[in-house]
Amino acid sequence: MSSRDVVLARVRRALVDVPHGEVPGGVPVARDYHRVHGSRTSAQNVDLLAENLADYRAVVHRSDAEGLPRLIGRLLAERGARTVLVPPGLDASWTAGSTGVTLVEDRASSTPRELDAVDSVLTGCAVAIAETGTLVLDAGPDQGRRRITLVPDHHLCVVRVPGQVVGSVPEALPRLAPDRPLTWISGPSATSDIELDRVEGVHGPRTLEVILLAAASEAEVESEAEAEVEAEAEAG
Repeated sequence: MSSRDVVLARVRRALVDVPHGEVPGGVPVARDYHRVHGSRTSAQNVDLLAENLADYRAVVHRSDAEGLPRLIGRLLAERGARTVLVPPGLDASWTAGSTGVTLVEDRASSTPRELDAVDSVLTGCAVAIAETGTLVLDAGPDQGRRRITLVPDHHLCVVRVPGQVVGSVPEALPRLAPDRPLTWISGPSATSDIELDRVEGVHGPRTLEVILLAAASEAEVESEAEAEVEAEAEAG
């Protein structure tokens, strides 16, 4: 028997007790696994995300809305980036501080060679998973086509915290539409050959920088909480 015949025979044996006419959708699947692991707060999830991103060799930054354009401009300048690819729905204020940089639009007609010539790409994300240090992109307006984050060598990804951060994969899945093109990113692109030599940038950017963007209201809440702690300490 050929290998194909062996595999097909095993499939037939595994299906021998399946009633005729049964379809996969007609069989309920138990989903009684834990969706939330532990009792971390939103802030702790954000810290865990930052830790795991760094463990995957991503570079993590933190900013508020006011400082974001200046930070993005500085990071692009430090890399010497002259061109940055931006999705059509990206907040225009994010690149307001990027002087001397040409913005490249996300076009369906762009060739791989043209994308490879771009210095950097700037996107948002759909959701970030703290326990795995994973960013998930779903081709939303501020993320663009999948290929724009797979070809350029430098990816700047902005994650709104804590709103876009979840603790676990089971928590992330309900937020994602299964019919959208999903890109799951855990650190910069890397692979190892049979001799375990690590090579980065084979099927994605060599450099991944993540900006954890705190909303102004969240920053104010944190500031007020710190002030209360200081006041209590002084009173004590």
